Amino acid sequence: MKQNDLMSAYTKKKYKPTNCKVNEDETPNILNRRFDGHRPHSHLVSDLTYVFICGKWNYICLLIDLYNREIVGHAAVRRKAAFATLPFSLFEIEVFHADRGSEFANERIDEILEVFEIKRSLSRKENPYDNAVIESMNKILKKEFIYQHSFSNLYDLQLQLNDYVHWYNHKCLHGTLEYICHRWSSENRGTF
Repeated sequence: MKQNDLMSAYTKKKYKPTNCKVNEDETPNILNRRFDGHRPHSHLVSDLTYVFICGKWNYICLLIDLYNREIVGHAAVRRKAAFATLPFSLFEIEVFHADRGSEFANERIDEILEVFEIKRSLSRKENPYDNAVIESMNKILKKEFIYQHSFSNLYDLQLQLNDYVHWYNHKCLHGTLEYICHRWSSENRGTF
């Protein structure tokens, strides 16, 4: 890294004060930490992180395909809307997994899951390891994107997030994919 004038981005501690209640729903943990061996688009994991812009907290919601860890859906909004950005039919999704944050206990998500016959899977209470793929992605997102940029407004965040997701999916190398990019992995799965 030194020879190429590269420097690591360091994690900064930032907190969003919350008084959120945990989702007490009886939904089981169908995924049960089985993060590998899924068909494309069949198993998605999601979580939220927050960005403070102009005196307001804004959500960044990512949807990760467990097939190749690609960010298949994303939204930067004051309300959650990442499902609307998926480039494939929601009928392809078999399981949607999230943590027990109250943000994922809402009628809009319930309707989507019911209409498209998607099974909901929830992490066990206060167990981030059950959603480790997206927890790790959010840490990367904060380190490489959120803490490295400033955003003048929500639209600016959305534009820069679109660029970051494009870079992450098409240029970034991923350890679980034998250090190849997501897009190449999707197109050439099984040939390496």
